[in-house]
Amino acid sequence: MVLLLPDGEADSRRRPSTLSYAVQLPFARSLARAGVGDGLAVHVLRYRWRGWNAADAHPAEDAAWAADEVQRRYGDVPVCLVGHGMGGRAAVRAAGHGAVTSVLAMAPWLPERTADGPEPVKQLMGRRVLIVHGTNDERTDPELSYRLAERAKKANRDTCRFEVHSDGHALRQHRSEVVALAADFVRGSLFTRSYARPVADALAAPPPLGLRMPLAAGFGRSLRH
Repeated sequence: MVLLLPDGEADSRRRPSTLSYAVQLPFARSLARAGVGDGLAVHVLRYRWRGWNAADAHPAEDAAWAADEVQRRYGDVPVCLVGHGMGGRAAVRAAGHGAVTSVLAMAPWLPERTADGPEPVKQLMGRRVLIVHGTNDERTDPELSYRLAERAKKANRDTCRFEVHSDGHALRQHRSEVVALAADFVRGSLFTRSYARPVADALAAPPPLGLRMPLAAGFGRSLRH
């Protein structure tokens, strides 16, 4: 099961926009197609509120609720949390849920400090973690996702990070490669499939190599190994 967590805002108790949900649907369909032979199900989460809302961390709460619902409806199936922007932060924060086995954070919004200190990473232990960030992202700082990845790698060696050179927050410029990378990670994490060589190498490499892995042009069109 993949739970897709949309982007949002730092502070807002307005209802989420339909656009934030709709923009995830093509990505959801791509992941579902990639995993159709394995029985992969993909759902896009609808948040209660548009914002993170400081210590309330509403999107992370919603993600944990959704993981509970997966267990209630489908039983003991592994869950990959896939989030973009604020949703990437929600995926990282909710990773401690018992059903979650892997996390994919795309252009995650990760403030340098919270009221309780740095963004926590202990909940990532025992999970496969992939962070993807465009180097030209002007909305969420790629260096902050690198710093979180550094701390996460110390707690959990199954952590890697890819940089999408010249791409921005929406990761549109190299969309096909980003989708292929996401699909490979999801299939490798949820099913008994090997990762493509760049992903396997990034997971195995020590910092900084495995945390600044460039996403190669044409990823997904070449041989997996």
